[in-house]
Amino acid sequence: MAVKEPSEKARTQLKHAARAVGRSALDLTPGQESWRALQMMSEFVYATEKLRPVKPAVSIFGSARIQPGHRWYERTVELARLLSDAGFSVISGGGPGIMQAANQGAFAGESLSIGLNIQLPHEQHGNAWQDMGISFKYFFNRKLAFIRSSMALVCMPGGFGTLDELCEALTLVQTGKTRRIPIILCDGAFWGGLLEWMRRELEGNRLISPGDVDLMQVIDEPQAVVDAIFDAYEREGFAPSQEERALMFNV
Repeated sequence: MAVKEPSEKARTQLKHAARAVGRSALDLTPGQESWRALQMMSEFVYATEKLRPVKPAVSIFGSARIQPGHRWYERTVELARLLSDAGFSVISGGGPGIMQAANQGAFAGESLSIGLNIQLPHEQHGNAWQDMGISFKYFFNRKLAFIRSSMALVCMPGGFGTLDELCEALTLVQTGKTRRIPIILCDGAFWGGLLEWMRRELEGNRLISPGDVDLMQVIDEPQAVVDAIFDAYEREGFAPSQEERALMFNV
């Protein structure tokens, strides 16, 4: 098939756009990029020190678009309350939807309700059910805070953000960059198709190793999720080993 050449008008528009980008880059002062790097570092240091005493904790991920009354919302409230009463601080993304449900359930329980909020131009705002809230400008600092602070991850149904956080955790565990922690998918009807695709396409084509999909568990009932987390740490121990501490230090 013949490749269509861009018109002269399109070439001119592209040239002007490239020059505009170049001029805006030249407008940066020598210290601006360095200052941006320092902002990233200061955000990371602040979050690390703030979350350091928060142990043990479980992070709950899920959609910002789920409203109170939906079965996923109410299930998350129940799960977070059970985790909180069992002695786990509960960490969510700090916003609406499933994040709010996680904070709401934890806030009603015995342990801390924590929100790691992200500054977005739309959709995200902090919810009212938080004992501690941290606002992040940079996504990668926020994702790292979730992983470093949590003894288990629970993924409720969600969209791209939830999948991003799930894959981030799976990659770190798969590659040995952090200790193996329980990664639990709640609602088998929602997650089943994804797991089937992973086994057929990723494992079937040797893009992941046999057993990598088993880094995740599918559990529907809130009490069963709590029991699975306790079972994992009764076998492994709550305190990380020296080797695991070294891994976590290098995340």
